[in-house]
Amino acid sequence: MSGIDLVNGTVGALLGILCTTLLQQPLQDAWFRFRRRSATRVRSLTYRQGDPGAASWSTFAIGPLQTPALVVEGDGVHGIAPETVRVQVLEGEAVLPEDMVPWRAEIEAEESAAHSAGTRVRAWNGPRYAVEGLEISRTALEEDADVTLRLRPTDYFTFLAAQQLDRRLPDGTTPRERYLDPDRPLEAPAFLQCSFGVNVAVVTADHLLVVSRRSDSVRSGPGLWGSSVNEGLSRHIDSAGRGAPDLHEVARRGMREELSLEPHEYGLTLLAFVLDVGRRQWSAHFAAHLKELTGDALRSRVSHGVADRWEHQGMEYVPFRPADVVGLLLRPDRLHRWAPVTPALFHLALVHTHGRGAVERAEARAVRRTR
Repeated sequence: MSGIDLVNGTVGALLGILCTTLLQQPLQDAWFRFRRRSATRVRSLTYRQGDPGAASWSTFAIGPLQTPALVVEGDGVHGIAPETVRVQVLEGEAVLPEDMVPWRAEIEAEESAAHSAGTRVRAWNGPRYAVEGLEISRTALEEDADVTLRLRPTDYFTFLAAQQLDRRLPDGTTPRERYLDPDRPLEAPAFLQCSFGVNVAVVTADHLLVVSRRSDSVRSGPGLWGSSVNEGLSRHIDSAGRGAPDLHEVARRGMREELSLEPHEYGLTLLAFVLDVGRRQWSAHFAAHLKELTGDALRSRVSHGVADRWEHQGMEYVPFRPADVVGLLLRPDRLHRWAPVTPALFHLALVHTHGRGAVERAEARAVRRTR
């Protein structure tokens, strides 16, 4: 090889390396943009309901057990990976319409008067989050869920005012009639969705499902039977002004405060996002499987004291088998005593462990027995 050929070859190699280095990142960025554009966009239910040929979505039910829980994302079979969930906190608080502002003032005055009279403990107007929207997409190749939850700041008294969905406004309509379309259940203003919480189905190491009964003193669902753990998002605790809340961390906080369980003692799986369309309350559904603690051990620990004991007035341990759990859900004395999203939570947790087929067969048998 001549000296000229050697020089030309060296220069060509250097130019090739330089071009590869300069173009590598733009090519990667272009590839990711292409994948993003080609993802199948599913904005909750709005897209599907806009398709005249699409089947109508309905709320969760098992035979005679009818609930207002709409399972927006998640089937129980596959968990939703933490890294695919993004939570954004938007600027500006959720603001009540002018003709609903007096309702909030009434609540504030009533709480102050009740506290002064000593009839009950005054409710704390804690900082909360309102749901601006939940957006779900799928990647074109893996078809993994890609979830973006958008929140706005709000407070507890705004939540209580917005819960009066069927109260008459000055023009004779109700907030439900004026702002909500029953055919588009996910299209709602943020001020009517001032609640997002996590619900956890806890299963002990010896395969017992923890079922709790809410205290009669709580404002939401008093006396109803519900999930093992229920915790609402708090701007004060879960963000403290530093950033968006982490839903898995909120679930872990609930596990610690309600059952005195630490993260190393269980595995945690996000199963679904669910909306109670009747009260406009959102929930992230989780399953937690204890690694070593049995039902007896958990009973013993809870008996030694938990931070939020006042939220529950009872707890049961049910064999975590489809027939047993479904039988409990459909028991005549419980049929109308469940918190709205709890049956969907237990169904999804069963599916995640036992498979859809086994759970659906158990549900079909249980429904036949009720007829």
